[in-house]
Amino acid sequence: MTLVHPVILSGGSGTRLWPLSRKSRPKQFLPLAGEKSLFAQTLERLEGEPFGPVSVICNNDHRFLVAEQMQQARVTDGRIILEPSARNTAPAVLAAALLAAQEDPGRLLLVLPSDHLIADREEFSRAVRAGVEAALDGHMVTFGVTPDRPETGYGYMETARTEQGEKAPLMVSRFVEKPDAETAEQYLRAGNYYWNAGIFLFTAETMIEAFRAHAPEFLAPCAAAVAEARSDLDFCRLDATAWRSCPADSIDYAIMEKAFGIRCVPLNAGWSDLGAWPAVWEAMVRDGDGNVAHGDVLLKGVRNSFVHSEGGGVLAVLGLDDVVAVATPDAILVASREYAQQVGEVVEELKASGHEAATAHRRIYRPWGWYEKLADGERYQVKTLMVKPGARLSMQSHHHRAEHWVVVRGTVRVTNGEEEFLLSENQSTYIPIGNRHRLENPGRMPALLIEVQSGPYLGEDDIVRYDDDYGRDNEYSPASAMTSAPAMDSAPGRSPKTPIPMTKAKSSSR
Repeated sequence: MTLVHPVILSGGSGTRLWPLSRKSRPKQFLPLAGEKSLFAQTLERLEGEPFGPVSVICNNDHRFLVAEQMQQARVTDGRIILEPSARNTAPAVLAAALLAAQEDPGRLLLVLPSDHLIADREEFSRAVRAGVEAALDGHMVTFGVTPDRPETGYGYMETARTEQGEKAPLMVSRFVEKPDAETAEQYLRAGNYYWNAGIFLFTAETMIEAFRAHAPEFLAPCAAAVAEARSDLDFCRLDATAWRSCPADSIDYAIMEKAFGIRCVPLNAGWSDLGAWPAVWEAMVRDGDGNVAHGDVLLKGVRNSFVHSEGGGVLAVLGLDDVVAVATPDAILVASREYAQQVGEVVEELKASGHEAATAHRRIYRPWGWYEKLADGERYQVKTLMVKPGARLSMQSHHHRAEHWVVVRGTVRVTNGEEEFLLSENQSTYIPIGNRHRLENPGRMPALLIEVQSGPYLGEDDIVRYDDDYGRDNEYSPASAMTSAPAMDSAPGRSPKTPIPMTKAKSSSR
């Protein structure tokens, strides 16, 4: 049996499904269609024959999300490749081919997104097997979804008509950009056009030669980034300097639209890219009124709508048709389904105004657990911390803020200056400004704490790491905190174990 080695592309800025999907936690890490995340479903789809070990290409910010979900899926032989910066999909695909060619130039690679929905796992595997022979013969193989409507949001492939039946790999005549409605209707009637699913099968050497022929400007910087790559814990870090000199382009534009001899295997497996809220609505089971409702919602006289409430209280919708309403603790989106494709424009406006809800949730995930903002104001911020069993934060200190921790569930071990001690539920400690400190969970259950930070400067750059289990360097310069922060008030001395009144505070990236 010929093994197919999957390469999962896990990038994206998380704008089209805002406010659920954001840059800090884009859609592939969310359970949008089922109890498991789209990324976890992708991993499950790649279990068993004909698939070999998985590689995932992601950015630095998402590395621990990827690692955690791979661990939960019991993927023990996978590899995580870190892109130093976003350069679109062409450099990522070439880097994967160059890394594979170091071991076997003839290795079959299946490149696929991490955030698509494919309902029929067996049909997906069958389609991949149907493309193996053509890929081994030196062709690049794509997978085309049979259109069931005149969709204007997808790119298309035109294929040559054949007497062999649609399950045989078809010759691709051309790739077509997203059409207007009239053209999309013509494609649907023609019967030989397929949606481009963004899934590709090829050998490593075939893809490298395609870059040599059609996009040679990528080769030298990508090869240097791979040659100078270094291991960091369980991650493979491509060299940042070489990577920055790579052009930024998609694999479709750089290679697929220029190459010859491309083959297409029809994919009829319940595919959706979930690229906007209407696509999510389309992919979900709807009630008798055509609605998809999730969470604490109340609908009266509503039809053909998507309504989702997540931690933001009850969401009531009355007398509306064809709407998208999504509520989170810090943001609410209400749009007609017709305009839901333009959510990205809203996110861009929020970014331009400096609104943090454009890119980050209130709950921020870290390799040790998560923290969630509860309240903030001048000179204070309050957060909830969850520390996973056996996990610990970095040994760190702050120049401009003090912290007060109150344990509300579980037991934690605290390092506070020269002291180390255990705290249980309803116990607390005070961390003076400048004290080296660390928080860890020695138990078997998640620990939950309330953290109050107070001081004249509460920015993310006021952190110095001395030791970190996850190989993270200081993400922010202590010097910048010293020079940019306001003058620091002198802090009254207190015993680390003495509870103080619940004043107020902010938190770092830890």
